[in-house]
Amino acid sequence: MIYLLLSIIASTLIFIIFKLFDKYGINTFQAIVVNYLTACLFGLYSYDSPIKIKNIVQSEWLFGAVGLAFLFIAIFNVMAMTAQRNGLSVASVASKMSVIVPIIFGIYVYHESIGFQKILGIFLALASVYLTAAKPKTPDKLTKGLWLPILLFFGSGIIDTSIKYLETRYLAENEIPIFSATIFAFAFMIGSTILIIKAIKKPYKFPFKTVLVGSILGIVNYFSIYYLLKALNHESLESSTLFTINNVTIVMSSTLLGLFIFKEKISKMNWSGIALAIISIVIVTLA
Repeated sequence: MIYLLLSIIASTLIFIIFKLFDKYGINTFQAIVVNYLTACLFGLYSYDSPIKIKNIVQSEWLFGAVGLAFLFIAIFNVMAMTAQRNGLSVASVASKMSVIVPIIFGIYVYHESIGFQKILGIFLALASVYLTAAKPKTPDKLTKGLWLPILLFFGSGIIDTSIKYLETRYLAENEIPIFSATIFAFAFMIGSTILIIKAIKKPYKFPFKTVLVGSILGIVNYFSIYYLLKALNHESLESSTLFTINNVTIVMSSTLLGLFIFKEKISKMNWSGIALAIISIVIVTLA
């Protein structure tokens, strides 16, 4: 359970850091590229066996890691843009409502238990996520940037499902650090290539503050994935239960932090969503 808690804390911090990008004039894409280099180095440092390129190349999870690298850098950018344009709560909701994707996958593919209590908890969780981020409906808010939350929803769902599939099918527990590092390394190479192409077309500055904030993001990002994989590797929680608790708690904590740190307005409906989130977590956990 401690791994799940640490993953939740790290994932919540990611949303806060993204929100600060806009406030302090940090170039989002540059910082994200630095983040992946830092996360990769942390993964390599955490790996307690000799690093052999041959073993990585011959591993069954290599192609999955490459695919996740593309998704990571694309969806991370979408997540940052959503947090900056639509708000912290909307970004957390759009990414964490995707919990339904890995839950359905776990029940269908791994034949995980499904009963009335778990179904009730999942539906309450989804309802709480919506209520937590519900905003007054105006034409501008309904249309402006709508594609970002939708893209974030599907992208996050595919990432969570892919991580669970690779962890279950191909990954040994001692391979978690090197697997994470490999994903981050490919994401860094993809991002660096894009930055180089941009620099050739139009030179730009790469300030130290971008490197500093990107490095902090990288450390937090690494531990969010590392502890999620460790939690998934534990036999005490099914993935459908784990993802529900993980995602709803992140939405709840992100919304509260948006209220206290960034002074985002929270309505009575949002408060009812937070209360419902707590109830859903208790129900799913007891199931």
